[in-house]
Amino acid sequence: MSLAGEYSEWAATELDKVKNKIKWVAENNKNKIPYTTDEKGIYDNKADNNKEYRIDDGINWWTNGFWAGILWLLYNDTKESRYKEYAMIQEDLMRPAFDMFYGLHHDVGFMFVPSAVADYRLTGNNESRRIALHAANLLAGRFNAKGAYIRAWNDLEDADTRGWAIIDCMFNISLLFWASEETKDPRYRHIATAHADTVSKAFIRENGSVCHIVEFDPVTGTRLKSYAGQGFAHGSSWTRGQGWALYGFTSAYRHTKDDNYLQVAEKVADYCISRIGRDYIIPIDFDQPAECKLEDSCGACVIAGGLIDLADEVSDISKSKNYLKTAVGILKQIADNRADYTEKCEAIVQNCSAAFHAPKHHFTMVYADYYYIEALYKLAGSDFKIW
Repeated sequence: MSLAGEYSEWAATELDKVKNKIKWVAENNKNKIPYTTDEKGIYDNKADNNKEYRIDDGINWWTNGFWAGILWLLYNDTKESRYKEYAMIQEDLMRPAFDMFYGLHHDVGFMFVPSAVADYRLTGNNESRRIALHAANLLAGRFNAKGAYIRAWNDLEDADTRGWAIIDCMFNISLLFWASEETKDPRYRHIATAHADTVSKAFIRENGSVCHIVEFDPVTGTRLKSYAGQGFAHGSSWTRGQGWALYGFTSAYRHTKDDNYLQVAEKVADYCISRIGRDYIIPIDFDQPAECKLEDSCGACVIAGGLIDLADEVSDISKSKNYLKTAVGILKQIADNRADYTEKCEAIVQNCSAAFHAPKHHFTMVYADYYYIEALYKLAGSDFKIW
């Protein structure tokens, strides 16, 4: 039984602000696939055919499903047909990515679960089902049977990624769980659970912190080493990666009821809570220098969403309440100090960061808005599960 009810009134108040903002933002971006805003607060457009992108950018960019996800969340709540219409436009814009093929990789789950899968769940649209199953087969095709992992990325100029797996993929395997449940074909589930089992052994450290990238020998399957990835340093804990693990293993537990996944999710959650400060501001990396004030509101929203789901799954009421309390603390910090509900910026969540060593920090990301809005809906009592 969910304990989130005590926060539902607060969440509903925040959602009213969200809905007021998305009304006009949706009109401005109905024919775009947005990712981030410029200095004027205007969203870019990953579907802009007048721009030249590298192969895994543009129409193949990994976050392209999240704007559709926001629209489906709003449609599920308001039943306003325009949100459904605009979300379907997103699927039309994304469809050419299948023909390009080379730009698609492990992140097809992020691309097509909040877009095509959400569409099919809400409308029964068979074309969306086809698109989602196509994506699921592409993801399944990345499975390395010897190492029991899903390969991350495609060939890179500066790295041999044949043996790479990343923590982000704990979210992408939701696409495989859905495909297995939808088709009654256990192959997808077998791949998803095999990958999750590998991640639980090879990525999760004893203290509950998480590796971002792990390299395996692609021929023998032997674990070779880990990399810092988007975190501060090798062995540190990149906070959004913590969120992918926490939320991803909770989702895997919900699909399988495998207690090992629940235990991993709790282990990661407990570590996160031990590192979160009283102000609930989430740094880019829990191990970054104390004097460093860089933060990642996107990672914050992912962690919050995972904690809310985990609070519903654990049997220990005191732990459940603690998970929920922490999630709400994070979300209230975002709502009070990192959310822009004005017309100055088309995005809501501010102060996001992609990677610790990236040249730019504290900007907007459409998927931060997605996870923020999704978390609010969970607190408000919505039972619509995208992942």
